[in-house]
Amino acid sequence: MRNILFTLLVSVCAPPLLAQGAPPQISPDQPYTMEYYYKVQWGHQQEFLQLFLKNHYPLLQKNVESGRMLSVRIEQPANHATEDGRWDFRVTIRFKNSTVATTSSPDEQRFIKQLWPDQAKYEKEEQRRFEILMAHWDLPVTDITPAKK
Repeated sequence: MRNILFTLLVSVCAPPLLAQGAPPQISPDQPYTMEYYYKVQWGHQQEFLQLFLKNHYPLLQKNVESGRMLSVRIEQPANHATEDGRWDFRVTIRFKNSTVATTSSPDEQRFIKQLWPDQAKYEKEEQRRFEILMAHWDLPVTDITPAKK
């Protein structure tokens, strides 16, 4: 009797648990979207954004020009959240595919040297950008919107 009850309990509870897993993965040749979240020390949001736009955004644009990335979008929330849930900037990047999204760019160092000939200044500003950064996390997202009928 105990085994029957256990089997019944598992059969009732298992489907909802499985349904809460990761969204379905797209095929490897489809665009792949990642969201990058940045939480900055209070009072330094403007400084971070200026450094980001000066020293990182041009690199992202180069990757779009090369075809590695399809698009880059930078957003900030309109309202504030609790400190635990707070983020200051979200950068959404649509990559050409999942392989490109999960491997480093072979052209990155060349792009960096091309965009910022004064490497010492670039490195100092990038160091400052990370000094005022409290947290950063990456979130791969899958569009699961049903197709229109």
